[in-house]
Amino acid sequence: MCGIVGMVGRGSVNQEIYDSLLLLQHRGQDSTGIATAEPGGAVHMHKARGMVREAFRTRDMRALLGTIGLGHVRYATKGTASSEEEAQPFYVNAPYGIVLIHNGNLTNTRELTEELFHKDRRHLNTSSDTELLVNVLGGELQSTISGPELDPDQVFDAVTRVHERVEGSYAAIALIAGHGLLAFRDPFGIRPLILGTRRHDDGHYEWVVTSESLVLENGEFEVVRDVDPGEAVFIDLDGHLHTRQCAKDPKLIPCSFEYVYLARPDSIMNGISVYEARLRMGERLADTIAKYTPPGAIDVVMPIPDSSRPAAMQVARKLGIEYREGFYKNRYIGRTFIMPGQAVRKKSVRQKLNAMSSEFKGKNVLLIDDSIVRGTTSKEIIQMARDAGAKSVTFASAAPPVRYPHVYGINMPSRLELVAHGRTIPEIAAELGADYMVYQEVEDLKAAILEGSDVEDLDMSCFDGRYVTGTVTEEYLAWVEGSQES
Repeated sequence: MCGIVGMVGRGSVNQEIYDSLLLLQHRGQDSTGIATAEPGGAVHMHKARGMVREAFRTRDMRALLGTIGLGHVRYATKGTASSEEEAQPFYVNAPYGIVLIHNGNLTNTRELTEELFHKDRRHLNTSSDTELLVNVLGGELQSTISGPELDPDQVFDAVTRVHERVEGSYAAIALIAGHGLLAFRDPFGIRPLILGTRRHDDGHYEWVVTSESLVLENGEFEVVRDVDPGEAVFIDLDGHLHTRQCAKDPKLIPCSFEYVYLARPDSIMNGISVYEARLRMGERLADTIAKYTPPGAIDVVMPIPDSSRPAAMQVARKLGIEYREGFYKNRYIGRTFIMPGQAVRKKSVRQKLNAMSSEFKGKNVLLIDDSIVRGTTSKEIIQMARDAGAKSVTFASAAPPVRYPHVYGINMPSRLELVAHGRTIPEIAAELGADYMVYQEVEDLKAAILEGSDVEDLDMSCFDGRYVTGTVTEEYLAWVEGSQES
């Protein structure tokens, strides 16, 4: 999971890209980077470890000249979280000079690495699949062009061949120096990408393409539409938009975890309001809670802030039980799910949340969280509730049990890390220290997200083990588990 943004502007775009990355910070905290280009083709880039506000100084921003640019916030799912060399964007100097950012995971990296070395004669400096992707794109574009000029059809032909070679999930934005901005989405639309525009009085159009719609709203851009699965969008330096479907059999199957946890609630993805989807999750979860918990076992309903709040409010309303806020959140600590390493996650929970004993003492508490992955955070939170005086703790998840690795852009690489893998729900409750444990049903989650939309299917592979690209094998999962850092 990462946050990406690309802009073609009238004037300097560095500040707006920076502001957009602040809005996307929830999508990645490991590193960040911005690249810009001047009309003549000169490319400027700065990237560093850490949060956006930590990474850029005034001198860095002043050096990011140009009317076209892109930016990235990274949550490591491939490569090494602590390595600055893994930070995006990535650059190749031929053809023209290409800078690329990417949200997602490629699942055929072993094959592509071999191809790039033996067939394309390209060298890789890191284990990042983004470096793989920019080199594949660069190689295909190099084989497409026949002269000094570059037209959109040549760009789209190159993307078509990228789709043929690359497997997995990818929403990508590339700056082609001296020519324009390219954005493309994998043929399943697993990772989000949305297009917006802003028209000036003189008729000039500015453009933005990004992970979440909140960036458009904040910058007063008009939402054009989501980039279609398999589609490529090219915006030239004069602000003209060119589009083409570049995949043979595209189908929209977005990642369900975006709606469960990753996206901000004020975003709309694939025509689905994240906030309203989370409200519907709460509606359906309430029925399951009523079915599996004894009468009188719950006095109050409390959310684990922040992403579970809409679901918790609906659970309380539907069950007719009092809703209370029992945890105070320190907003200067990052999201614990995307912290690198179990030890860091565990330590950060108590730094991030504080249980108010006045809300817990002597009460049978129902805690609602958006999901339970490794169980590290959940176990700490349940203990905090008990330490604060809770009489009993029922723990409910607005998502089903995460039993399978997620290979499309979320750091859940090993089944052994997942608290639900190989355990029954009572066993999970015992492991986490809860009196009762309730999970959302798989079909209820799917129905809650899709209700009222034109989307017909979701990637729910971490819940049901069905990998929508059809290329994920047991051998691949075993390789990922053996090679990926926890």
